[in-house]
Amino acid sequence: MAFTCATGKHRRPGRMRSTSARAASIAALTTTGVIATVASGSAVAAEPTPSVEQTGLVPVVTVGDSVAQQVDDQAAAQQQAAQEAAEVKKAAVMAAMKVREERAARARAARAAERKRLNTFVPPISGSYVSTSYKSGGSLWSSGSHTGIDFHASSGTTVHAVGLGTVVEAGWGGAYGNQVVIRMSDGTYTQYGHLSSISVSVGEQVTPGRQIGLSGATGNVTGPHLHFEARTSPEYGSDIDPVAYLRKHGVNV
Repeated sequence: MAFTCATGKHRRPGRMRSTSARAASIAALTTTGVIATVASGSAVAAEPTPSVEQTGLVPVVTVGDSVAQQVDDQAAAQQQAAQEAAEVKKAAVMAAMKVREERAARARAARAAERKRLNTFVPPISGSYVSTSYKSGGSLWSSGSHTGIDFHASSGTTVHAVGLGTVVEAGWGGAYGNQVVIRMSDGTYTQYGHLSSISVSVGEQVTPGRQIGLSGATGNVTGPHLHFEARTSPEYGSDIDPVAYLRKHGVNV
C-alpha cells in the first residue's frame, strides 16, 4: 500500500514518482532476463576494447565477390605464366640437347671419315699403269729380276704416298737414284725410286695421297718412270709382290 505525503516546504516534489519509475524499470529488465544496473552498465562502457595482441584473435574481413574474382584471376594468370615459362625453359633445354647431339653426331661422322681416309690406300701415280711387272728378268737388274713394279710416268709427274706412314729414308739411293722409303701404319714399307725431286723429310708423317716427290730418270734407268716396291723392312731384298700388296689395300692395279 503506497503512502503519499503532502507537498511541503521541506519535501522535494516528485520523489515518489521517481522511485516508482525506477522500480518499474528494474522489474522490466528482470522479466526479460537481462540483469544489469545503471552502475554496472556504466562500468562496462568505460572499459577499453581489447587489442588483437591481447586476445589472440584475428579479425575476419569479408570481401565482395568482385574483389575475390580479381584475386582468383590474378592467381590463375600467375600460374599460367609460370607454366608457360616452364614450357619455354623445357623447350630451350630440349633444343640445346638436340644441338649437342647433332654436333656429337657430326664429330663422330668426321672421325669415322678421317679414319677411313687414313686407312685408304691410293695409287702412287694417278691415272697410270704398270709398264714393267714384278720379277721380270733381265740384265738391267743386279739381282737378275725386277724387285718392284714400274709405273709409266713422264718426268715431273706427281708421286703420292700410297697410305699413312712415316718417312724413314729421303735422298740418294744408288741405283734407285733419288728415293723415298716410308714405314706404313701396318708395319710394312714402300719405296719410290728414280725421282727427279723429293718433297718430304725423314721423320715426317704422310697421309694417303700426300705428294712426296716428282717422277724422273735418276739412278740406273733407261727412261723416266716410277719404280715402286713393297717390303717387309726398309732394306733391299725384303721385297714382296707390290701388285698383290696394293690390291690387298683396295687399289686397283
